[in-house]
Amino acid sequence: MLSIHTILHPTDFSPNAEYALRLACSLAQDYDARLILLHVSMPPPGPIDALPPNPNVSAESQETLLGKLPWPETPETGVRVEHRVAEGQPADEIVRLARKVSCDLIVMGTHGRTGLARLLHGSVAEEVLRTAPCPVLSVHLPARQS
Repeated sequence: MLSIHTILHPTDFSPNAEYALRLACSLAQDYDARLILLHVSMPPPGPIDALPPNPNVSAESQETLLGKLPWPETPETGVRVEHRVAEGQPADEIVRLARKVSCDLIVMGTHGRTGLARLLHGSVAEEVLRTAPCPVLSVHLPARQS
């Protein structure tokens, strides 16, 4: 049986990410695993006055981050949740943290871009799938049922 102790859920706070979070929470509860929510932001343009966030420690322990991000509520009770924030290229930071915390599974939403949008913006999920040190579960928001 697959042993899952740490699940990483990258979030951009979109509906796709929230849908993937529900699955990540369910898996964390089933496996009694810790769940790490990671938000990656792009570095600000121009000079930087403050230190960048440290993804190796919880967001709550970093004074400059307190109350600044709309962390979603986790639907499952009893799930150990940690919040982390990083600055940089999203795929690189996701994979870096997955390695650092010895992640067993990454559960992430995908926007399902195609054509020109995918060519211009790339796919974070696709890059993570190619370079992650662990299995990646890519979750697409289902089409609305009529």
